[in-house]
Amino acid sequence: MRWLRPFTMTALCVSIAACTTSPTGRSQLLLMSDSELNEMGSQAFAQYQQELPAANQTSQRYVQCIADAVIAALPAEQQQLDWQTRVFKSEQPNAFALPGGYIGVNTGMLDVATSQDQLASVIGHEVGHVLASHANERASTQNATSLGLSAISSASGMQSAGGQQLMGVLGMGAQYGIVLPFSRAHESEADVIGLDLMAQAGFDPRQSVTLWENMQAATGGGGAPPEWMSTHPGQGNRIEGLQANMDQALATYEQARSNGRKPNCPRP
Repeated sequence: MRWLRPFTMTALCVSIAACTTSPTGRSQLLLMSDSELNEMGSQAFAQYQQELPAANQTSQRYVQCIADAVIAALPAEQQQLDWQTRVFKSEQPNAFALPGGYIGVNTGMLDVATSQDQLASVIGHEVGHVLASHANERASTQNATSLGLSAISSASGMQSAGGQQLMGVLGMGAQYGIVLPFSRAHESEADVIGLDLMAQAGFDPRQSVTLWENMQAATGGGGAPPEWMSTHPGQGNRIEGLQANMDQALATYEQARSNGRKPNCPRP
């Protein structure tokens, strides 16, 4: 099904003119407006706040300090958003950033990210998803894939039981051949963007590698699906990707430090 992705992308770009490029120069298909995405982000953030209790103020101040430093390194347009940062009491090591300017961190992540630099890596990565419009791209790609499969079904007359079974196979092919690789591409791209953001903010980018080593130790690598069936790159591949961009990140970090960007966020 790899042939379907460039065909669908090209056809939609020509007919809708909805293609743009990500911060790393990768071509993207974006069909949703910023206002739509921001509203979705607001609703999701409100729901998360309803479902999980807030952490104590000490943890909130710590995460807020790191998030503020990362936000200060964003492009001017993104800095103008009314960013909201919340820490949630949950043992699950999770964090997210949403369109519209929302950052959430679970207290469980503070057990994995054991320093301000490591947590800056997490926050930079999640904000990187927002900067690169990954939520928009994922929704747009899934919609385009569904439309493409429907068109193939109609054109081929696949209405019989056998045809429906074949469409099921095509759907699986589309899932593993298009949607998931895009998700892995997003994760790798967010790693690169986050590495640059944390370095610009004055956090040590080398700690991003330590973070993923901690993550490997915490998960033990057990129970994970094969990488080709996963929405996330393998942790070893993520570390390799970070190391491949480390020289540039270190140069950015040294420049930020010389310009006075030296965040000091006391860990609770």
